[in-house]
Amino acid sequence: MSKRIVVDPVTRIEGHLRIDCDIKDGKVAKAWSSGQMWRGIETILKGRDPRDAWVFTQRICGVCTTVHAIASVRTVENALEMEIPVNAQYIRNMVIAAHGIHDHIVHFYHLSALDWVDVVSALSADPKAASKLAQSLSDHPNNGWQEYKAVQDKLKTFVGSGQLGIFANGYWGHPAMKLPPEVNLIAAAHYLEAFEIQRKANQITTILGSKTPHIQNLAVGGVSNPINPDSQAALNMERLQMVKGLMDQLKSFIYNAYIVDVAVVASFYQDWLGYGSGVMDYLSVPDFPTDTKGTQFGTPGGYIPGGDISKLKPITSFQDKYFRDGVKESVKHSWYKGEGNLHPYKGETEPHYTDFEDDGKYSWVKAPTFLGKPAQVGPLANVLNMYAQGHETTQKVAGVAFAKIKAITGSKSDIPISVLHSTLGRHAARAIRTAVLFEELEKNYNYLINNIASGDMTTFNPPVFPKGEQQGFGFHEAPRGVLSHWIVIKNGKIENYQAVVPSTWNAAPRNDDDAVGPYEASLMGNPIADDEKPLEVLRTIHSFDPCLACAIHLHDNKRKDISKVHVL
Repeated sequence: MSKRIVVDPVTRIEGHLRIDCDIKDGKVAKAWSSGQMWRGIETILKGRDPRDAWVFTQRICGVCTTVHAIASVRTVENALEMEIPVNAQYIRNMVIAAHGIHDHIVHFYHLSALDWVDVVSALSADPKAASKLAQSLSDHPNNGWQEYKAVQDKLKTFVGSGQLGIFANGYWGHPAMKLPPEVNLIAAAHYLEAFEIQRKANQITTILGSKTPHIQNLAVGGVSNPINPDSQAALNMERLQMVKGLMDQLKSFIYNAYIVDVAVVASFYQDWLGYGSGVMDYLSVPDFPTDTKGTQFGTPGGYIPGGDISKLKPITSFQDKYFRDGVKESVKHSWYKGEGNLHPYKGETEPHYTDFEDDGKYSWVKAPTFLGKPAQVGPLANVLNMYAQGHETTQKVAGVAFAKIKAITGSKSDIPISVLHSTLGRHAARAIRTAVLFEELEKNYNYLINNIASGDMTTFNPPVFPKGEQQGFGFHEAPRGVLSHWIVIKNGKIENYQAVVPSTWNAAPRNDDDAVGPYEASLMGNPIADDEKPLEVLRTIHSFDPCLACAIHLHDNKRKDISKVHVL
């Protein structure tokens, strides 16, 4: 006999997500992923100037702001077949790399680490033993026992005051928690340190993007940053040196804390390298363009069917017809009018709410497909694509991470790439990708400095809108995966606009063929130790780094309160 459990809302994400599961014999037998808000940006953009779209699309979400801005300007540029100055490409690349590093660090430490780390257990740890263990794992400069003692004292102060604050509602003592006290103390210390590290990454985005969230430096045709090494009113060497100084402070934490922490968690939760695979058709796109036309990239992308990297088909340019023609969306199980799989150029977003229907409509999220099938997107898809295509940094960092897991577990066998097809594999892939982003940040910094030294200061090419109709799409490998925007321009105004975002791919309900989306598929077979405290459901869903505000958005013409939810 099965039991239905409902997690609503799923906390520590952006937006409202409801997960329903049928539990049978201590495992998930069936699952539903339901987005609980509606996004109306597409409707707002109709009739507007395409050059303004990037400003509006940033407001889809308060977290994924930069990524929508980048995808939006690329979309209009694609429609107009524009070339972009390489300086603008380098500046954009540095912005998205810094934003991605910030996002990934926040996700692991502040949005999902507490699914694996028992903070209360850290109170009984021996700081000297924790320090010795940490020093055996990495050369991180904050591995002294005094640092761990200070963190433990801070945690004891929280507990002694009866105010655990941000740690108040964790599943402490849950039977699915396995880390020893010393490992929990190390993780808690890095949790607190990560606040400062992610801030430094965000400062880079602020310096280059003028502001964050909601950067201000983009323009269709390039960036609005004028370059003048001798002017205080432009992007000069002083500001670029500030960026370099902040970059230097990120590397140690990424390599000596983040990657190591994920390897340690994977070592103690090896069973979770076997749960949560779900949809194994992986979609990723190339990014970090280094030429004016978007045909040369720092990181490759492509499509992997059935998890078989030998069958990978690359996506090679911003004009790639394989990607353009492969994307469609279904609303059979979504609260919208219409039917069939529609290409984004013909996409519709007319709301039609019914109720939560197990076999009918049950989500505000659409169901995207690639070549007619659901696809998983995100760091896992990205890392598998880069690894399979021989991307040097990806293969190097993956080797470091796998060697660390092997050393900690004492395994005599090498760790295969196939372990990434799992809940913890997604975390490992995100850590690997963070190191890749850092390497791209460094590369593009050097590209920019060298190009300025050559005398090239150009950052913008003005767009020209011809009469008639143009269609275009722009993609970006955002922190949560493939983000694409699609536009139809008619006589210089937006006729139609659609955003197909990472959490739409992953949080998708069943599609026209009733095939389940990645969230739903990944939950099948997951163990549930305590159905009153379904920690395991959160572990797998959080591993995708959901951002439901990007997949859906709320709209109420009468401006009345629909519901109030206290999210902890």
